[in-house]
Amino acid sequence: MDEFRARRVVDALRDRGVNAHLLRAGVDHYGVSVPLPGGREAQWDSDGTAGLEAQVMLDGDLVGYVPEIEGSEDFDETQIVDAIVRTDYDQPVASQRAAAPPDAPALTREGGVFRRFLDGFRYG
Repeated sequence: MDEFRARRVVDALRDRGVNAHLLRAGVDHYGVSVPLPGGREAQWDSDGTAGLEAQVMLDGDLVGYVPEIEGSEDFDETQIVDAIVRTDYDQPVASQRAAAPPDAPALTREGGVFRRFLDGFRYG
């Protein structure tokens, strides 16, 4: 996922009340990090592949994963957000719920007033 797409996905997730963060996974690789209960963290699309999948980490160890979602290489940002929100992380091999849980109150977007300064005015 490119940086700008990852940032828009993070913003959309935060608008839905998901405490998502931009994940830098390399020089040109970005993803979405979602904190989970029990100190776990889902790291979405940080490996540079075309399809959408995630690793679930706990203290740097792989404790679960979300298999590549079929057809996700053609997802738009709305579909990516929906897939992340609908994921049930209760089992080591996560699955998709039939329906998304209700949205929580929106969270503030990261960076606040200084966001454009910190990012070097690279986007609008």
